[in-house]
Amino acid sequence: MLFNSFEFLIFFPIVLVLYFYLPAKLRWIMLLAASYVFYMFWRPEYIVLILFVTIVNYGFGLHIAKAQSRGAKRTSLVLALVLSLGLLFVFKYLGFINESARSLFAFLGLSYPVRTISLVLPMGISFFTFQSLSYTIDVYRGKKAPEKHFGYFALYVSYFPQLVAGPIERSERLLPQLKKEFKFDYDKAIQGLQRMLYGFFLKIFIADNISKCVNIVYDNPQDFSGLGFIIATFLFAIQIFCDFAGYSNIAIGCAKIMGIDLMENFKQPYFATSIKNFWKRWHISLSTWFQDYVYFPLGGGRVTKSRKYFNIMAVFLLSGLWHGAAWTFVVWGFIHGSLRVLEEIIAKPRENYEVRLKPRSKKAYNVVSALIVFAIVCFAWIFFRANGLSDAFYIVRNLFSDIRSWTSLAYIDSVRTSMLIGLKDVLLPLIFGLAVMLFVWCRRETGKGVHSLVSRWPAVVRWPIYYAFALLIVVMFILGNNAEQFIYFQF
Repeated sequence: MLFNSFEFLIFFPIVLVLYFYLPAKLRWIMLLAASYVFYMFWRPEYIVLILFVTIVNYGFGLHIAKAQSRGAKRTSLVLALVLSLGLLFVFKYLGFINESARSLFAFLGLSYPVRTISLVLPMGISFFTFQSLSYTIDVYRGKKAPEKHFGYFALYVSYFPQLVAGPIERSERLLPQLKKEFKFDYDKAIQGLQRMLYGFFLKIFIADNISKCVNIVYDNPQDFSGLGFIIATFLFAIQIFCDFAGYSNIAIGCAKIMGIDLMENFKQPYFATSIKNFWKRWHISLSTWFQDYVYFPLGGGRVTKSRKYFNIMAVFLLSGLWHGAAWTFVVWGFIHGSLRVLEEIIAKPRENYEVRLKPRSKKAYNVVSALIVFAIVCFAWIFFRANGLSDAFYIVRNLFSDIRSWTSLAYIDSVRTSMLIGLKDVLLPLIFGLAVMLFVWCRRETGKGVHSLVSRWPAVVRWPIYYAFALLIVVMFILGNNAEQFIYFQF
């Protein structure tokens, strides 16, 4: 079920009424059923995948806690990893590896006997798999006592607000909240609705409108040249942020109404002054997952420099593959990993240089650094968005192919026309999006967004704004042909 659908507008109020009407001891049953219904709206038969991952990690979590020897605990952990990641491998990566092998055999002039493997990628499989595994690994490490109540564990794995696109929660945070008794709180309800409204605004008004122009260029790269590619890539950077941050805000808002606090997933990522800083701000739940369960177990930074660089690169390559079974995502991860390694190599000289800067020069330095990082991130987005490596490299080769024409207003207008960039359907949402980002940047010291400021305004000002935004979202939703799927649903 999509957040931005009429079904959800009916589903969520019913869930809330039942949630606050039912006795606290029965709420988990209703929430678990609602979560399964939420997922089954997509493909009912794929609910067995969530059940499989739930049973595997619940069972092995208990076995790890009961096992007497270190070897038995390790065996249980390995089996949980193999079964959970094996399921992820079959549905997400088996076809990719098969086609890569087919291409290699063709390149070598050999016949390849295996037929094409075509499986529908289960929505959000990477999210609920990683969330389940974090629990099992924490039990193995002794950081978390095993959850004995199967129902609550199943709810932890499938809690519908963050089921298909995160944030990827940890069991020590989410499980206790699912168990606590919560009575309706007006202030939390208002805060939750504000976050949801803000998320719908980012998704429906900004991301979905911008996506049309991005798709025109990236789905037909041979029809465009430099300026079109640069505009489309910049627009995609705004689109993917508003799309994913929109989902996270809706999820956080939904949970907050029910008294549950999900972790923040974004902190003004496009104002980062380094790639390292970017990944502390973008998709925070995934970044910290890889840090805790891949980077640190590999040795983290407590190893030789060469091994540290290897660990960083391994994490980013795995992160690329996590996002998608395609070589474009591998290259995207390689770009970010290479730049992180480069930052580690020059960290000391850069730190020494920054210490010598005067306050005014430091501000200018940070602005320039943020612009450079944003440009690098946008460049990497080319590989993330492109439909294949050939398209991505074609776009990269032709980024500045028509640079001499960029000063011609007639040429710029022809590019705008070919990309179907209009005032109300693209420019206005883009202006709103940039205004929101600028506002967030101005409030970066507080770490709070637009919703937090508006909530302190007088009711006579605040509520008309809420109604105006809600009306704008409804109008944009009705005028749109179909609800656009969230980008991260495919991961």
